[in-house]
Amino acid sequence: MVNEVLGGVRVLDFTTIVSGPYCTRLLADLGAEVIKIEPPGGDFIRTRPPMRSGKSAYFAHLNCGKKSVAIDLQKPGAADVVRALAAKSDVVVENARPGVMAKLGLDYATLAPINPRLVYCSISGFGQIGPWATRSAYAPMLHAASGFDLVNLSYQPRLERPLNTGIYIGDVLGGTYAFGAIQTALLNRERTGCGDQVDLSMIDAILGMMIYEFQEAQFPQSKRANSFQPTRAKDGFIMIAAVKPNNLEALARAVGHPEWMRDPRFGSPRGRAENWQAFMAALEEWASTRSAAECEATLNAAGVPCSRYHTVAEAQAHDQFEARNSFTTIDDGAGPLKVPNPAFKLLNATARARDYVPALGADNAAVLSEILDYSREQIAELYERRILYGDRDQARGEIVN
Repeated sequence: MVNEVLGGVRVLDFTTIVSGPYCTRLLADLGAEVIKIEPPGGDFIRTRPPMRSGKSAYFAHLNCGKKSVAIDLQKPGAADVVRALAAKSDVVVENARPGVMAKLGLDYATLAPINPRLVYCSISGFGQIGPWATRSAYAPMLHAASGFDLVNLSYQPRLERPLNTGIYIGDVLGGTYAFGAIQTALLNRERTGCGDQVDLSMIDAILGMMIYEFQEAQFPQSKRANSFQPTRAKDGFIMIAAVKPNNLEALARAVGHPEWMRDPRFGSPRGRAENWQAFMAALEEWASTRSAAECEATLNAAGVPCSRYHTVAEAQAHDQFEARNSFTTIDDGAGPLKVPNPAFKLLNATARARDYVPALGADNAAVLSEILDYSREQIAELYERRILYGDRDQARGEIVN
C-alpha cells in the first residue's frame, strides 16, 4: 500500500506566481489535497511561457497535483463559501501583500475562531510586521534588498554593476522554508491540538542563506574570501571544488604536480589564500590542453570534486536522474512534460509529482459538493451570480447530491 504522508490533510491554496505555489506543490507531492483558489482570470503563471497549445508548462511545473476552484472573492457571498471550506481544512497558504486577506475576511484572526486547528501560513517579501512589511515584493528586488546581489558582484572580478537576475532564488527558498514550517506546525498540532500562524519572510530566508557573508558583515575581514571560479579547458569550462586538504592533495597529484603541496605558495591555507589567482592560473594551464570531459574524468578518478558545465537540457538527460527517479512525466492536456520530484526520498512513503494539472475552475463542482455538500442547484446559482468561474465542460468529478 502507498503511504501518503499528508494523506487526509486538506490545504486551501490562495497563492500565485512562484513562492506559494512551490510550497503547496511540495505538499501535494506528499499526498495532501491541495485546493487552489484562483481569481476569475486564473493564476498569472497560467499565461507564462513555455506555452504549448494554450497550456503553460511553467504553470504545470508549479501546480500539478492540485485542484482548482475559480471564485471571485470580490463578489458578495464568495468569502462565505471559502470560509466554509477553511472550516473543513487543515492548512491555509497565502502570499498576498499583508492586509489583503484581512480585507477579504480570510485572515488568520477571522478563520482561527472558526477552525482552531487550522495552520495558516502567510508568505511575503518582508513578513507581516516592520517598516517594509506592506511593500510589494518579488524575488529580484529581494535579492537586491538583502545584499545577495552585491555579495555576488563582489565575487566577479572587473564587473562594476550587479548581475542580471533570471532565477528566482528568493521565491524557491521562501517556498521551501514555508513547506518546512507548515510540517512543524502540523506536528505541533498533533501534540497540542491547536493550530498556528506561520509568518514567512522571504528576505529573512535569503539573509539566512548567506552564512559566511552574514558574519563577515559584522566582523569584516581584510581580504575577501577566495571564490570558486570556472577553469577553462580546451572546449569549455570545468568547476573544481577542492575544499579540504585531502581534496587539494588529490588535485595536485591528478594534474601531475604533487610538488605543489610542498610549495609555500600553494601547500598551506595561508599560502593559497595569498596566491589564489596564481594557483587557479596553474590549474588553467593544465586544463587548457585537454577537453572538459577529459579533465573531469581525470579529476573524478582521483576523487577530486569537480564537474563540467552542463546545460539544463544536458543535466535532465543524464543517467543519474533516471537512476534516482528524479523526474515524473505528466500531461497537462497539451502533451507530456517532465517535472522534478521532490529532492528528498522517503524509504517508507511516497514523495512524487502527481499527474494532474487542473484547468481553471475544473474542480469547482466536485470540491463544493464533496466538502460542503452543495447541491447542483446551489452550484449552478453560484455560476449564475458569477461567483464561480471556469469552463464547466472541463470540470471533473461528479456532484454527490
